[in-house]
Amino acid sequence: MTPDQIDKVQSSFAQVVPIKETAAALFYGRLFEIAPQVRPMFKGDMTEQGTKLMATLGAVVNGLKNLEAIVPVAEKLAVEHVDYGVKAEHYPFVGEALIDTLHKGLGEAFTPDVRTSWETAYATLSGVMIAAAYPEAEAAE
Repeated sequence: MTPDQIDKVQSSFAQVVPIKETAAALFYGRLFEIAPQVRPMFKGDMTEQGTKLMATLGAVVNGLKNLEAIVPVAEKLAVEHVDYGVKAEHYPFVGEALIDTLHKGLGEAFTPDVRTSWETAYATLSGVMIAAAYPEAEAAE
């Protein structure tokens, strides 16, 4: 990621923070719409789950300028999610739900450059997470 892309992700996420509850609800609504097979993985209170999502996303976004610090955290999170039934093929659905949520939540502020910056950030981190959680898939390629 370029410094400009990191700035775009961080500044746009700052605009999401005031609507974080709505953004979390939009995210999970969209995720369950496009990937209904993941719905059974979520057994708890979805409001609490949304709070956790936004806190984690905030920590990752705030750490983008120091990838060396957040990569191990993202890897650990990915490995833990395997126990919930998360598979590598679920990651594109999460990315799509995230981008759709940002588009709806940010409106006109979600410019093509901001979108590309988020897509790059997600591709970078999801790639790291998939490699950590499913090392056998990496070895097969």
